[in-house]
Amino acid sequence: MSVSTDATTGEPLPIIAPEEVMAQKEHGTCTGPPQEDLRWGCSFETADNICCFNRHYAEYSGYWLKTKFLEEVNREEPTTYYDSVTGKPLFRAPVGRTFEEFEKESRAHGWPSFRDEEVIWENMRCLSNGEAVSVDGTHLGHNIPDRNGNRYCINLVSVAGRPQGGSDEL
Repeated sequence: MSVSTDATTGEPLPIIAPEEVMAQKEHGTCTGPPQEDLRWGCSFETADNICCFNRHYAEYSGYWLKTKFLEEVNREEPTTYYDSVTGKPLFRAPVGRTFEEFEKESRAHGWPSFRDEEVIWENMRCLSNGEAVSVDGTHLGHNIPDRNGNRYCINLVSVAGRPQGGSDEL
C-alpha cells in the first residue's frame, strides 16, 4: 500500500494535528454547541455528546441508517459534509467511486466511511492515535486503515451541519 499525500501541500496523509486541538474550550472540546437544525434528522443531543464531550465513543453502529440520510442524500453528485458545530466543510463524497460503493463500504463498517480523496484537509485532521477531528476541536470519528488505505469512520451527527454563513450549497 502506498502512502497518500495531500495534493496541495505534499504532506503524507492523514495530516496529524497536535493534541492541543482537542483542549478544553467554551463547550467541551468545541467552540460552541452543534447547530440545532442538523441535516438528515440527526439528534442535537447525540451530536452535542459525540462532537463536544467525547474522545473515544461513537454513535451506535448503524445510527446513520435510522436517519433520513439515505432518503435525502444526492446519489448522482458528491455531497459536502459540514462540521455540525462550525459549518465548515469536512468531506465531499463520493469521489473516485460511486455512491453505491460509498454506501456498501459504510454499511459494512456501520458508519459513513470516507477515503483520503474525499477529505477537505483544510478543516480535518487526525491525532496520532487515529482520532479524526476538525481543526476546531469537533470529534468526528476515527481513521481505521484497511488494505485500500486510510478509512475515516465518521459519526453522521458530526458531519450533519449546514454550511457556515447560511450558504445553500449542500
